[in-house]
Amino acid sequence: MSDTTTNQHPSESTVSTKQQLFPGEVFANTTDFDTGIRQLLPRYDEMLNVITQCLPTTNIRILELGCGTGELSLKVLNRCPEVQLVAIDYSPRMLQYAKRKIEAAGYIDRWTGIEADFGAWANNSDKLKIGSGFDACVSSLAIHHLTDEMKLRLFQRIRASLTPNGWFWNADPLLPESPALAEVYQAIREEWVTQQGTTVAEIRTRMGTSNTQGTPSKTS
Repeated sequence: MSDTTTNQHPSESTVSTKQQLFPGEVFANTTDFDTGIRQLLPRYDEMLNVITQCLPTTNIRILELGCGTGELSLKVLNRCPEVQLVAIDYSPRMLQYAKRKIEAAGYIDRWTGIEADFGAWANNSDKLKIGSGFDACVSSLAIHHLTDEMKLRLFQRIRASLTPNGWFWNADPLLPESPALAEVYQAIREEWVTQQGTTVAEIRTRMGTSNTQGTPSKTS
């Protein structure tokens, strides 16, 4: 499967505060994401490794929702030597950044990047001609950008797109069940950030704002 990143845009890795930010971009500069997310989110690499290790190496066709800068794509392509990976993301600059990393790793012939709103795909599969029969669907830090109603429709669409024995693996933030748990998580995150040699305040200076679906929003 050749790379067919659709609706390609200039591969700029930065945006100004007056330009659009898409869900999942998090940081105003795409080049800040790989470092910034590891500073902000405890055990980010372990999270991606768990998803990857849950995939049988014999998988032939995998769908990734919200591929971002391609970190999970790289791990999946490395683990599954025969897989063809279809990677979807809202953000043209994220896709271009991911594409360059996939090319550098020598996996571009097994990776297809598509610029699309997978929330819209959940509502109408005809909007995204990717077919079905996927051995697995994976996602990380992406689906929480949808509303609850859209999440339900997305899960139904994913199920319809998998083979009878297909798997869906998702790593995403969950709302704490109580204020006490929220405090525990906040303390853990702040301790983690300190261990990385920075502060939450410093990281936030590099972050942008985005809305809860695929439609771009302006930064504040």
